[in-house]
Amino acid sequence: MNNHKERSKEKSRGLIERLNSGPVICAEGFLFEIERRGYMSSGEFVPMVSLEHPEVLENLHRDFQHAGSDIVQAFTYNGHREKMKVIGKEDLLESLNRSALKIAKKIATSPIGYEPNLMAGNISNSNIWNNKDPKTHLVVEKIFSEMVGWAVDEGADILIGETFYYAEEAYKALEVMKKSDLPCVITIAPMAENIMRDGVSILDACKELEQRGGDVVGMNCFRGPTTMMPYLKEIRKALKCHVAALPIAFRTTEKNPTFFNLPDNNGCTCNTPHKTTFPTALDPMQMNRYEIAKFAKEAYDLGINYLGVCCGANPMLIREVAEAVGLKVPASKYRENMSRHFMYGTHPRVPKHMRDYGDKA
Repeated sequence: MNNHKERSKEKSRGLIERLNSGPVICAEGFLFEIERRGYMSSGEFVPMVSLEHPEVLENLHRDFQHAGSDIVQAFTYNGHREKMKVIGKEDLLESLNRSALKIAKKIATSPIGYEPNLMAGNISNSNIWNNKDPKTHLVVEKIFSEMVGWAVDEGADILIGETFYYAEEAYKALEVMKKSDLPCVITIAPMAENIMRDGVSILDACKELEQRGGDVVGMNCFRGPTTMMPYLKEIRKALKCHVAALPIAFRTTEKNPTFFNLPDNNGCTCNTPHKTTFPTALDPMQMNRYEIAKFAKEAYDLGINYLGVCCGANPMLIREVAEAVGLKVPASKYRENMSRHFMYGTHPRVPKHMRDYGDKA
């Protein structure tokens, strides 16, 4: 395994230099994890945590860093002007963004024993882009421009544009990001029709993003490993640039490729009041750590170096991604050690009568 501590003697490297030399881990999925911790309203999903409980966000970033994330992504997903209008807090827009960026920068520049992390500014799907209404395109461009501006002001090392299900919105996001002269990661999130909502194929959208200057192009969110991997194979084969793979941590299927209408077939006795398991009752469909590690290893073996987990991510799963591609991270110290378990362990001090009882417990 490559020990992160061995990198401490090196000067801080840029994103492409890191990707050229090996895997780069990026933790996403802040919406779900912050909501699970009790600091965000599910469904509304506005990241007020950077203003209301900055210590919570700081701690989550630190936990992801401890688990091996090389990128500290500012938690500004859904922190754009349109979403802030919806909740009646547009006046807090800039302060929310700057607070999230400052927190991310603080963590990125104080790594745990190895080279500084990269701080990423973030823009994402606006939810108002309409391919049949050009007026929305102008509004979205302004949304992206101001968020990118704040990210540059606060010292972002890279920019991430993510979760786009309209190809043209992704193109516009990349256009705005490229003006910053920072490395740009751009990822799409096609929905269950398996095509971008403006009719562009998944592969063609990625090809176009590469042609328009995306430094890293790929997929994130909405799809679990099972329904993302087939497209990643096509993308990696067709593109020359670095590719990104950040699935959700849920068992999506060919029938239900995304988590929006994923059914619970695990004996649920109390359904949600809002019909769908998304977003508050997905727990039974959560992938285990070994499934996530298997995905990461398969993606890495394909030549995909930008790896992570989106919705459903937690620090343990990020550690699994890192270790699956040969990295030893600070959290590796605490990986499982079943040999010391009181009943399933192999240590000589585990009593035989307890080991023999294991299949009856």
